[in-house]
Amino acid sequence: MPLLTLNNVEVAYDKVFLAIKGVSLDVEEGGMVALLGANGAGKSTTLKTISGLLAPERGAVTRGEVIYKDTDLLPLSPPQRVAMGLVHVLEGRRVFEHLTPEENLVAAMPFNKPRGRFSDLADRVYTYFPRLKERARTKAGYLSGGEQQMLAIGRALMIEPKLLMLDEPSLGLAPLLVQEIFEIIKEINEKEGVSILLVEQNATAALDIVQDAYLIENGHVVMSGNADVLKKNPDVQEFYLGGAGRVDYHNVKHYRRRKRWLA
Repeated sequence: MPLLTLNNVEVAYDKVFLAIKGVSLDVEEGGMVALLGANGAGKSTTLKTISGLLAPERGAVTRGEVIYKDTDLLPLSPPQRVAMGLVHVLEGRRVFEHLTPEENLVAAMPFNKPRGRFSDLADRVYTYFPRLKERARTKAGYLSGGEQQMLAIGRALMIEPKLLMLDEPSLGLAPLLVQEIFEIIKEINEKEGVSILLVEQNATAALDIVQDAYLIENGHVVMSGNADVLKKNPDVQEFYLGGAGRVDYHNVKHYRRRKRWLA
């Protein structure tokens, strides 16, 4: 039984614009799943549908169901979803810049957890991100982009999530730093048993660490399956993995290829 299931979900903004159109996906318990696609494809909307953050943007689920641990999430508020172990790390990091990393971790600590638990959870965060411990007393606004992304993930870990949703964790980061953060995400999944739903435009990096992936375009899931299988798909290689050297443009006068799912 999957930990999370989206079944034929549609989301509209302002009751007019249909952002996602019949999206269905599963995240297995302890699994890692990537949701791939270009800007505006509906990836972030899908995550906000799960975490309950559509309302501030005047969005609403108009059809379908979102089931987490056999519970219908749609009637529940965002805090109730967090209390169930479902945590969303938003795009753009969004740390409290006027606070230190340690104070950011304190702010993320749920009120119902004993104070003595903070040290254990903070130590776990510093084990994954030792750089944060080195800069624990520096204002978060002075951290590098990569360190702020580490802090955003670290705050999520303070809630002891069962499902961790990450929206574009590679955004604006150097390739070596992306590789480091993705390796840590994989380690968190393997050591903690935390299920991961990863939204990414960097398909190459995402497909290297997840087991399964969904490709979304214009609000539709157009392809899904095992990550290794998707990496070998010629259309995915052509449009999302840099072409894999398949076309010699010097030897053709005109080149145009349509994605098979749009043909």
